[in-house]
Amino acid sequence: MIPETDRKDWMGLLARAKPARLAELFPDLPEHNLLRAPEVGAVMVRGRIGGDGDAFNLGEMTVTRCSLALAGVAVGHAHVQGRDKGHALRAAVLDALLQSPEGASLRAGVLAPLRAEEAARRAARAAKAAATRVEFFTLVRGEDQ
Repeated sequence: MIPETDRKDWMGLLARAKPARLAELFPDLPEHNLLRAPEVGAVMVRGRIGGDGDAFNLGEMTVTRCSLALAGVAVGHAHVQGRDKGHALRAAVLDALLQSPEGASLRAGVLAPLRAEEAARRAARAAKAAATRVEFFTLVRGEDQ
């Protein structure tokens, strides 16, 4: 049995991956049976002020979902942001395969590069934000003593 946190991690990584890069890393889809063909819809995005305030409806976001079964392997699901049906289909196939015995090779061949690229993008964004950081300081004035 695969730990639930592992599956959550790879499903999130597959959903955030760039569709072209995912197709490059995993070009050929195996035979599959669609349980729910890729379909476009919307979900309500909720937010909190300050991260701990009362929840409020922020707005709607377009998503594409897909569910499929691989013969003798597992059932795979995917929800991806946007309208890319191919991305949702490929992510669902990978979700099913990652639950199978060949999952270890896919973790090394697909998930590891995606995880490294995502970490590099986050580091670059953090460095760009850090370059604009302003530090304020206060001098002690005579009347403050």
